[in-house]
Order: sequence, then C-alpha cells, then structure tokens
Amino acid sequence: MTAQVIDGKAIAERIRADLKLEVNKLKEEGINPALTVILVGEDPASQVYVGAKVRCCHELGIASQEIKLPEATTEDELLQRIEALNQDGKVHGILVQLPLPRHINKQKVVEAISPAKDVDGFHPISTGRMMTKQNTFLPCTPYGIVRMLQDSGVSIAGKHAVILGRSDIVGKPVGQLLLNENATVTYCHSKTENIDSFLRQADIIVAAIGVEKFLQADQMKPGAVVIDVGINRMNNGKLCGDVDFENAQHIAGYITPVPGGVGPMTIAMLMMNTVKAARELTKG
Repeated sequence: MTAQVIDGKAIAERIRADLKLEVNKLKEEGINPALTVILVGEDPASQVYVGAKVRCCHELGIASQEIKLPEATTEDELLQRIEALNQDGKVHGILVQLPLPRHINKQKVVEAISPAKDVDGFHPISTGRMMTKQNTFLPCTPYGIVRMLQDSGVSIAGKHAVILGRSDIVGKPVGQLLLNENATVTYCHSKTENIDSFLRQADIIVAAIGVEKFLQADQMKPGAVVIDVGINRMNNGKLCGDVDFENAQHIAGYITPVPGGVGPMTIAMLMMNTVKAARELTKG
C-alpha cells in the first residue's frame, strides 16, 4: 500500500483561483482588498515568507504594502505603526511577521492589531471566537490543514485526531478546529508519557513538533491520515518534515509532503482572510 499524497500546492491553487474572481468582483464594487505586512529586523526565513505573501497578493490583485523596520525599532514605535494602520480605512489586513526581536513583547503586538484586521487569527478575541465557533479569522496554518482534509474527502467527524505539539500558532488551534468538526482530539507533547500508545490509536495525526523525521512508520496504524507541518533543513541542505515520509507513505492512507503540503495552504488561507476582512469592513 502507498498513501495518497495530499497535494497542498494544487488545493491552494484552486482556492487562489476562486479568490481572484472574488477580488475582481469586490473591485467592481469599488472595494480594493489591501494587506499590510510589517517585518522587523533581517531574519532570512521571515524575509522569504514575507516575499511569498507579497507575491501571492500581487497574483490575486490584492494591494500589498511591506513595511520593513530595523532590528532596533522600539516596541512603542511598532505599536504606533500598528495603531496608524488600524485607523487607515484603506488597509483591511495587518500582519506582523514573527518572530520579533527579543526586546519587543510579542503578545502586546498581537493584541494591538484590531480584531477586525487580524488576518493572522492570533488576537485573543479571534481565538475566543474560534473556541466558541463564532465568525472570526481562523489562524492560517490550522485553517489550511482542515481545508486540506475536507478537500481531499477525509472524514473528520468521529475520528480520533492526535496532535503532536501544543504551540499557540499551530498545535492548540488545529486541535480546536478539528474538535469543532467533531473529531475526538488528543494533544501529545514533550511531557506526554508513552506517546506511541496514542499515536497508534490515531485516525488523523498532525505532526507540528519541529523535530526532523520524528514520526516513524512503526508509530502509526495502517491507513492513518498524516499531516506534516514541520519544516526542517537536513545536513545535506534539503528540506524535510517532522515525519519520515519515505517509510510512512507505505503505512499511511493519506500523507502530506514537505515541501508542497501545508505551506502553500497557509498563504492561501491568509489571502482568504484578507478578502474576508475587506468584505466585512466595507459592507459591515
């Protein structure tokens, strides 16, 4: 048996095609969706991510503004920038690229963004609304994972989903979104005892632990759906995920590759949130 590979790139392309049509429709109504991305410092990975987001905006016809600030930018200066964007009626989405320099409090920055423009879905108000299944902006990577499963015809309701990792950005929210879709959810992390016993029960595994090839084929049950969120660079310079893909693909029923799996979906969901913000801010 060889797993069906979930092609995140292809699913994201279909979503972007639909969004492009919606952007054109909004423009005909005089609404020009606009995203502003703030990058503080010179982190190389962050620069790559921001570049990809800006290119995707351009492709869809979404106006994008990239604000590059020096590493020495103070917390107050950054907060003032965010407040000016909150008040700017031409800006619909605000994204501050993480990680931030150590002297800046990440939580203060996240909470400074207006919930109406929180296209990353990280604001505590967005999180609370997600928990209670209200209309909100969902965090992009978890949102993308659920869309991948749905678009691939994977049944979520009633299934046992095991989340490897408990980060605020991926682990916790993806578990909540799967719970919202009526899965039974177990979180595993560095303090979990006998982790294999949980993994072998899992119908769906989301690996978001940040450890190269952590999840091995003998830890999963045959036919499991395996979503790999990890991006790790091996000694040979190639990228790999948190799953040993080569061996796991012979046990899993569905599996995502790295690269080309979750990554493209994250950016597609950011674009979806930006279009949603433009629609809601201008139409009420």
